[in-house]
Amino acid sequence: MGEGSRVRRPRAGIVVTGSELLTGAVRDANGPWVARELGELGFEVAQVVLVGDRPEDLAAALRQVTEGGVDLVVTSGGLGPTADDITVEIVAAFVGAELELDTAMQETIGRRVARWARRTGFAGPALDEATRKQAMVPRGAVALEPVGTAPGLVVRRPDGPLVVVLPGPPRELQGMWPAVLEAAPFAELLATVPRAEARSLRFFNLPESEIAETLRDIERARDLSDVEVTTCLRRSELEVDLHPLPGAETVAAELADELIARHRKQLVSAVGATTDELLAEALLEHGLTVATGESCTGGMLASRLVDRAGSSDYVDGGVVAYSNEAKTSLLGVPAEMIAEHGAVSPEVARALADGAREKFGASIGVGITGVAGPGGGTEAKPVGYVCFCVTTADGQVLARDPVLPGSRGDIRERSTDLAMHLLLRAAGGLPH
Repeated sequence: MGEGSRVRRPRAGIVVTGSELLTGAVRDANGPWVARELGELGFEVAQVVLVGDRPEDLAAALRQVTEGGVDLVVTSGGLGPTADDITVEIVAAFVGAELELDTAMQETIGRRVARWARRTGFAGPALDEATRKQAMVPRGAVALEPVGTAPGLVVRRPDGPLVVVLPGPPRELQGMWPAVLEAAPFAELLATVPRAEARSLRFFNLPESEIAETLRDIERARDLSDVEVTTCLRRSELEVDLHPLPGAETVAAELADELIARHRKQLVSAVGATTDELLAEALLEHGLTVATGESCTGGMLASRLVDRAGSSDYVDGGVVAYSNEAKTSLLGVPAEMIAEHGAVSPEVARALADGAREKFGASIGVGITGVAGPGGGTEAKPVGYVCFCVTTADGQVLARDPVLPGSRGDIRERSTDLAMHLLLRAAGGLPH
């Protein structure tokens, strides 16, 4: 597919407001979430901008993303009833529309806050004014039903981008997203987005540098310019997303096949499924259950396992055996084994796995013990040295004892990731 036939993907910018995001008091969940949703719809997300609650900063952020040549701007935050909630006013000025009272929306918000007002005793002029403020919308805008008390908006700037205004609380923003998709102005824009099925691959224990080198090598032999490739390391898995332009689906499929062929040993999923999803499927398919014996991860693995709905069908239980005494009394790790090999050792990891499996009558047991730091390391067992073992009722034994990099939190998270991957391997859930 040549340069002249390339189909342009509409570009989008995201503006996330809230001074608490700039101070680090709250982590932004909305920007990444909206970016993923827009990417799956076929938009090219050009910018995600964090901005405080000052009117001039928000106005400047809207100008910044627009100057980048976007077809869509999505904002989140600043829709509440207080004086510093100024997103609607700034957006109205940005699109050149007067604010006017939406009386139907005023009644909707009033009904939502009435019960709270009666219960707390805060009914009165101040609440009425707050309700009226939230019901002011730019002329010509489509108002979206609130999930909390703040309505969303869809409004177009003349000769400019479509602007979608969403609330800040992630629950409200995500709950309002279906209404955004159904709003006529957004649906009209979405109809212009070139559709092509994206392909997602997941690898474990594969550096991004290796994928980059593979892509460079493939590009020497074929033109990949119509397939956008993005990589992201998440939970120790390398996600490789292939976004073909319409007409380049075959190129994307061939590229995916080539990446899989060159890195088959590290492949987790050829269809984008996560280790968590694949492990749950494998355990349920084979009627297997898991029990955990954790030391340095302190229950993080058990928490990860039960994070999915329905996990009671395949998780029997777990023990956090942090002290040596707990390892011995709760999971039957011989005290003499700890004395001879140390609490952080492959032998103790095996004993934790066997002890957990036997204690709960599970099909699979997993043991983790390590030096999470920042202190406690030795030359033989430095900070980051973690021992893993997975044992099964049918005799499988999978053991690892790497030195994991990072801070104490990094080591514990990476230990949980590796344990999940070993469980997936033991459960037969990896590609052959």
